Amino acid sequence: MDRRDFIRTGMTLGTCAAVTPSASAAAIVRRPLDMSFPKDFAWGCATAAYQVEGAVNEDGRGATNWDVFSHTSGRVANGDNGDVACDSYHRYPEDIALLKGLGVGAHRMSIAWSRIFPDGRGPINQKGVDYYNRVIDALLAAGIKPYVTLFHWDLPQALPGGWQNRDTAHAFADYAGFMAGKLSDRVHHFITVNELRCFTDLGHQQGIHAPGLKLLPAGVNQVRHHGVLAHGLGAQAVRAHARAGTQVGVADNTSLFVPVIETSEHIAAAKQAVRDDNAMFLTAIMEGRYLDSYLAAAGADAPQARAGDMAAIGTPLDFVALNIYAPTYVKADPSVARGWTPLPHLPQSPRMASPWLYVGPEVAYWGVRAVSELWGPKSLYISENGCSTDDVLDAQGHDDDADRIMYLRNYLGQFRRATAEGYPLHGYFLWSLMDNFEWADGYGKRFGLHYVDFATLKRTPKLSALWYRELIRRNALV
Repeated sequence: MDRRDFIRTGMTLGTCAAVTPSASAAAIVRRPLDMSFPKDFAWGCATAAYQVEGAVNEDGRGATNWDVFSHTSGRVANGDNGDVACDSYHRYPEDIALLKGLGVGAHRMSIAWSRIFPDGRGPINQKGVDYYNRVIDALLAAGIKPYVTLFHWDLPQALPGGWQNRDTAHAFADYAGFMAGKLSDRVHHFITVNELRCFTDLGHQQGIHAPGLKLLPAGVNQVRHHGVLAHGLGAQAVRAHARAGTQVGVADNTSLFVPVIETSEHIAAAKQAVRDDNAMFLTAIMEGRYLDSYLAAAGADAPQARAGDMAAIGTPLDFVALNIYAPTYVKADPSVARGWTPLPHLPQSPRMASPWLYVGPEVAYWGVRAVSELWGPKSLYISENGCSTDDVLDAQGHDDDADRIMYLRNYLGQFRRATAEGYPLHGYFLWSLMDNFEWADGYGKRFGLHYVDFATLKRTPKLSALWYRELIRRNALV
């Protein structure tokens, strides 16, 4: 109602505020909406070795592709590197105390392959094994279950040819089996690899991540094949060496699509888009084959698979973990052969501090739903979800990051919808526990619940940390 409406009805803007509810309105019983999560839902945070550990030259750790990449001029914003990062290698007791203060029951961490096998394979570095034993024991002593990722992009530099070499997939399997044998008495959830699309495409097609290559399509497709093969062989190796009851899965930044309108034709288009657009990654893993449409489109550039490769890639999993950040909207389109068309993000589309991080909370629900309905995984986890904001400390040393709380509240509301509808979502790991080395963005993009002063390495809880603690305490959306 604008001012003219008030004039026509004989009301004034001042008198509007004085209107009192009727007796019938006052008698309405208001029942709060149930926003709780399942009783045994796992709440946690996520970190990755290269992004937080530092200590790159200590205790026998071998060099990685990211050490080389970040020390190459012009590769990382501001010339940043992971040499020190958050110094969690030395400060892990402090970081576990932060986790305990949040009240989490789980923590997703990764192991630096080159701390265990400095050359990627061969002699074992016992100091590296001892370090991760200490970290895991400390987590368990704090009542926090570790979920261990075996490869989060930091590839031992000594492996000949890196991911272009098929033998790297077999080296990974040897390492994965070794770690499962060492840790599965205490670690019951292993994640093989993190975000296939990033360490393959961003590193070998776009050249913006390590090793910084721009291969021709045939080379990119073969790198992708070696990545999913490493996952499959790694999953088999974990099963062969781990104790009974150990679970194994993958963490993937699957391309996820939101139907532009919630109608049957757009919902079907969104689901088909997930299957098509992930043909070389999660679709191959869940179906044990490459889609005919993918192979036909690749033509002579299609990946070369050997006998047994696809069976290994399709090794049945105990869970699938999804890293969910930004949406792609899609509509049904009968005019194209595949039946769907993605919609572009327009300049006015809302986003967080990172240019790629468009805000679309519905992707949380539709991502879980599409993966569930396409492939029927036994269990799903959100292995990463969070956002970058332009964090600053005020004069009192506080960071009131209400924008991060807005993002998290909206996305978690959509995850809650998925659990309420019965999809098998069993846990959530917020990215990230603290600000850290954000790959090609260096230290310029902050995703943490705790502010890190990278000059002093002091950790300070942001307002979002208090919000997340309250959500965990209630096991319900706050």
